[in-house]
Amino acid sequence: MYDYSFRRVEEKYLLSKKQRDLLLKRIDSYIKEDKYYDSTICNVYFDTMDHQLIIHSLEKPVYKEKVRLRSYQVPSLEDDVFLEIKCKYQGVVHKRRMKLRLKDFYDYLEHGTCPKNHQVMKELDYLFKFYGLVPSYFIAYDRKSYCGVTDSNLRITIDSNLRSRREDLHLELGDAGKRYFKRDYYIMEIKTLESIPLWLVHILSELKIFPTSFSKYGSIYQKEEVVYAE
Repeated sequence: MYDYSFRRVEEKYLLSKKQRDLLLKRIDSYIKEDKYYDSTICNVYFDTMDHQLIIHSLEKPVYKEKVRLRSYQVPSLEDDVFLEIKCKYQGVVHKRRMKLRLKDFYDYLEHGTCPKNHQVMKELDYLFKFYGLVPSYFIAYDRKSYCGVTDSNLRITIDSNLRSRREDLHLELGDAGKRYFKRDYYIMEIKTLESIPLWLVHILSELKIFPTSFSKYGSIYQKEEVVYAE
């Protein structure tokens, strides 16, 4: 097990297939595939029984946080996964994560035993107990990841086939789910330590690609709750 934390600025964009293709063509000389280029990201989000964390997040407060369990493939019980706190304060994202085996996480859920000398796990344990967190949604998507050729702090990810389920909320049970978009849309995130490079700002402007507020968990929750309320 180990702790890991970082802060960064993130901007999100919703792209059509045409916009994605044009953008990748224009920025091809500036970016390269990173070592995690092609992956299927699986998440289980945790919330209160009445979804108070995501409801609060959707109100767009100055500070908000999410708790999730993440893997970069469909894991077995022996595989490593990441238990994360993702916080956003005044537009800056802070992520703190704990790497552990999936079966050890289930052991924690069942017995509540918290590993010693792991600060992030202590913080997560506090949140689980304070809010009474339970599995809320399984959310998966297929990701292509890029990094800057000369700027190692620049990272661009493009996610497709956003899908979710409200049952079988275990990572090891596969990545199947109900698709969010009826057409091919892509969720792009640009992640930097400071500001987006000017060359990229100019290209985005020329292609009329503008930032949007899009939370995968929040958007799926809102869409699903409308369906369930009908």
